[in-house]
Amino acid sequence: MKPSRLWRALTPLITAGALALAVVGCSSSGSDETSSASATPGQASGTLRLGYFPNLTHAPALYGVEKGIFAKNLGSGVTLKTSTFNSGTQEAEAILSGALDAAYIGPNPAANSFIKSHGEAIRIVSGATSGGASLVVRPDITSVAQLKGKTLATPGLANTQDVALRYFLKKNDLSTDTQGGGDVSIKPQDNSLTVDAFTNKAIDGAWVPEPTASRLVAAGGKVLVNEADQWPETKGQFVTTVLLVRTDYLKKNPEIVRRLVAANVESINGLNADRDASAKVTNTALGKLAGKPLSDAVLTSAWKSLTFTPDPIAASLLLSAKHQQELGLIKDPKLDGIFDLTILNDILSKQGKPTVSDS
Repeated sequence: MKPSRLWRALTPLITAGALALAVVGCSSSGSDETSSASATPGQASGTLRLGYFPNLTHAPALYGVEKGIFAKNLGSGVTLKTSTFNSGTQEAEAILSGALDAAYIGPNPAANSFIKSHGEAIRIVSGATSGGASLVVRPDITSVAQLKGKTLATPGLANTQDVALRYFLKKNDLSTDTQGGGDVSIKPQDNSLTVDAFTNKAIDGAWVPEPTASRLVAAGGKVLVNEADQWPETKGQFVTTVLLVRTDYLKKNPEIVRRLVAANVESINGLNADRDASAKVTNTALGKLAGKPLSDAVLTSAWKSLTFTPDPIAASLLLSAKHQQELGLIKDPKLDGIFDLTILNDILSKQGKPTVSDS
């Protein structure tokens, strides 16, 4: 399927998903989102609608909301409204439709949103998480060659892990297509369904982020591919989650965005200051969204593969976009201007920390 037809085919499903948002934050009346444009310097007022996933790869959001870091940094004049998603394509559509102002999201949906809007709609203002994705398969699958004829799941068509899997298979001379055909059938589905599908033998494995990867291992699977091993160009570092904002929101509400980025940095600092304690806080937040927290074994396994950093590891995002192009999922990925790290680097400089690159 051509990229343009792929977007048209996905739009009804994406829009339906965006309309089914699970709002988990407070929703008081607040001021209009443009009101902060007239606020005095250093002050902020308005509304910030923030999206993220109930995944450990979105721990800077989970931890920061649970600890009140975002509310503190945004201040009493800003109403924070949070929504959770299970798919990057759903969250991207919410951004593009104006239903969200900012989002923690995977690099490929971020790049796709930028490309789809001809470079207008979004800007990545910070990194959040690196690592934490694997291909987990049945224990009898011991080689890549044995994947031929098997069915594997990913979180969503053209999402970050979906592209990683398709590119990995392509490098190993195994074909796929967007309809589930080819040497290996890829079945995009919500992470919430993947463990049951694996247990019921509806799939033979999945390339997924944490904690789903560790939950699959706990269900009897084994890691065939650690995605970190697929990034020699960036020494095993690859961006899993970035923080982006709508461009028009950034222009109208620079002070709110500054406070948002500051909250993200503070949350990341907290996650790294005491890894054991922050894992428990994040698991508590995850439990509130998912209905129950992760087991200690799954949490420990998943947590050790995650790196929390404001660095968006731009090189890995740009390279992943080229992988999409090679797979025929997008045309020439023109991503000049997708990063706006001015606020982030100003904050890092004032904290005496190294600044980060957009290339």
